[in-house]
Amino acid sequence: MKTAELVVKIQDMMRTTQSLQKSFADQRRRDLEFAVGDHVFVKVAPMKGVMIFGKKGKFSSRYMGLFEIQERVGTLAYRVALPRNLAGVHNVLHVSMLRKYMSNPLYVLNYEPLQLSPNLSLEERPTKILDRQERRLWNKVIHIVKVKWLNHSEEECII
Repeated sequence: MKTAELVVKIQDMMRTTQSLQKSFADQRRRDLEFAVGDHVFVKVAPMKGVMIFGKKGKFSSRYMGLFEIQERVGTLAYRVALPRNLAGVHNVLHVSMLRKYMSNPLYVLNYEPLQLSPNLSLEERPTKILDRQERRLWNKVIHIVKVKWLNHSEEECII
């Protein structure tokens, strides 16, 4: 009788633990859905010692590319248009391996005509000082200057 009571008690504890873990997982879960034609990034698992995009280990990229969704396969999988250099990778991916591309107008580059010199080089020179700051450390002061350059807008200036 004692053993049966212990088994029931352990089963109750396991059910409670499983319920708790499920509630934590459900709070973090996001329901992702993509439409045909959406653009996504594909998750890449960084491996120790493997160089991806010129960076090794933990500094390598977590997501790569900008790929288009071709079709939905089942409830949680999508067929992605991969380039020829990734022909060895299966093109049907689980939704957890994808991240939606959110376009940001701040990342769109302006293609304004540039003032090129006769040897086709671009001359960069400061035009205006926008801001000055001092950062004090323990034993020295660092002067920081925000400068507007000739071929750039003021929005691009970062201090």
